Amino acid sequence: MIETEGLTKRFGTLTAVENLSLQVDEGEAFGFLGPNGAGKTTTVRMLTSLISKTSGKAWVGGLEVGLPENALKVRRMVGLLPENVGLYDELSALENLEFYGRLYECPKDARRESIERLLRMLGLWEERNLPVGSFSKGMKQKVAIARALVHEPRILFLDEPTANLDPESAKTVRDFILQLKKEHRTIFLTTHNLDEAQRVCDRVGILRTKLLKIGSPAELKAALWGTKTAVQLERADPSVVAAVRERLRPRTVELVGRTLVVDVADGEKENPEIVEAVVRAGGRVQKVTELSPSLEDVYLGLMRG
Repeated sequence: MIETEGLTKRFGTLTAVENLSLQVDEGEAFGFLGPNGAGKTTTVRMLTSLISKTSGKAWVGGLEVGLPENALKVRRMVGLLPENVGLYDELSALENLEFYGRLYECPKDARRESIERLLRMLGLWEERNLPVGSFSKGMKQKVAIARALVHEPRILFLDEPTANLDPESAKTVRDFILQLKKEHRTIFLTTHNLDEAQRVCDRVGILRTKLLKIGSPAELKAALWGTKTAVQLERADPSVVAAVRERLRPRTVELVGRTLVVDVADGEKENPEIVEAVVRAGGRVQKVTELSPSLEDVYLGLMRG
């Protein structure tokens, strides 16, 4: 549904996005991670035909982005939640959504049905007639999400959907995105919230002007950190540790407090061998667990690297 080949954007001497190549499949939730200034928003703006590209190619829903005859078609096809919500404060939530629904030329009955469904799902139906200017930031964000969906797009771009929201509002928005996944919509999400990306996204790409890594959270963690087993000992006996290291060589065995940390390829097959090595060396095992880094660990490792 979304594809880029060597997509690049320069602003004068500044390169915002360089040689970006990726593919997002239909029905996939794809997360774009990166620090401020990494090029995430610039990428979204290029893919939604809001700004031109410098070089490379991109397709959204089978339409090539950057061709003048496709610009309006792409904008009609996609839903966009931008960085700034851009609502009309003097209008009510209902009037805002009616206005944008008419811009998308949604039929009257379908438009009103869609608006009511979205406002109810986002918990705003009772406030539908209040001016948006009186809403909190979280409420405005919810209206902006409803606006992005009022014309029932199959492709949705969400730029920092939970940024600066309180925990309750952020959870409502996150649950709503998970509901959209169940509807098999294609979702392109930029975020600084790594826990959110891990919960919501099928795959993530880590960007810092260039695409550093791409894959599912599990694939990225396995590729960059491997798999480790932690064996908590009753006591840290140096002779036991030395014997286990000798038995398990060439695997890396580290002692952290009373816990042995062992690199493994397949924990289910290798963990019994590790426990046996500890017991044969005279050690007593209290607990065996698998260590897995968070997506935050992977992200920070890449940024520092």
